[in-house]
Amino acid sequence: MTTEKPSVDTVRELSERYRNWGRWGDDDERGTLNHATPERVAAAAASIRSGKRISMALPMDATGPQVAGGFGGRFNPIHLMFRDGGDIEMGTVIDEFYGGRDRHLRGTDDIIIMALQSSTQWDALAHIFFDGHMYNGRTPDQVTSKGARFGSVANATDQMAGRGVLLDIAHLKGVDALEPGYAITAEDLEAAEAAHGVTVGEGDFVMIRTGMVGERRGDWGDYAGGPAPGLGLESVPWVAERNIAGLAVDTWGMEVLPNQTEDVFQPLHCVFIVAMGLWVGEIFDFEELAADCREDGQYDFFFCAPPLPFTRAVGSPVNPMAIK
Repeated sequence: MTTEKPSVDTVRELSERYRNWGRWGDDDERGTLNHATPERVAAAAASIRSGKRISMALPMDATGPQVAGGFGGRFNPIHLMFRDGGDIEMGTVIDEFYGGRDRHLRGTDDIIIMALQSSTQWDALAHIFFDGHMYNGRTPDQVTSKGARFGSVANATDQMAGRGVLLDIAHLKGVDALEPGYAITAEDLEAAEAAHGVTVGEGDFVMIRTGMVGERRGDWGDYAGGPAPGLGLESVPWVAERNIAGLAVDTWGMEVLPNQTEDVFQPLHCVFIVAMGLWVGEIFDFEELAADCREDGQYDFFFCAPPLPFTRAVGSPVNPMAIK
């Protein structure tokens, strides 16, 4: 990066320098998940030592971070029952699926209504366009009203597993949570590796804790779209040169807000997702995992977090697991 104030030209420069278009073929839709080779996934099993299992997902319910009138019209998941215990008691659950009038078996059923990126989730490669293109040079006509014909989240359903590494930047700095507007640098990431006794390698999935979920849980305020700590443009060389498979953060948008560029929103989304084909996870909950890592000193683990196989979707809710 130059010493001048970052701008859209900075984003273009970084995108050009670290672009992966064509690296795995012109029709590739997996992007950096190509780094998670079968050999590296098999080797990641060595990170399982005790068998502890820790979820990194927020509860998917009305208590989530999407407050009324929130960013982009997203809302918290809505859970509804269309057959419940009251129906059974009143005798209204009468259909062939549950056996009809003369059978003993009855059942309950429910539905969920949600924006696919309203809680713990992955961004698909078709989620972001920059200068008229998404990953691997595809144009906006590839995402129609029926969904993504290229770069959908379904391309990752059998790929999201491997070695995970937690870099707890908040703990590194001696705070419960980083201040909004703090831009995480490559130096911060390297310092966290040294402090935690862990090294991020090729094909790893990197979890970066700012502490924001722990600080805001129960009183989300402007968590969704407001000022936040996050990765800064200074982190790009570290992320790109480590050849990681995926990256997840405990903030709404992964990168620092307000953004470092005044003339382009979410510049790291442009570099990471569009240019690099990097899979980005957001709204992850690292609080339990971070506490456990501090207790046992183990900051690597087996990571498994496949998105739901929604056809042509550009994002997916997920229940990511750390298995130690």
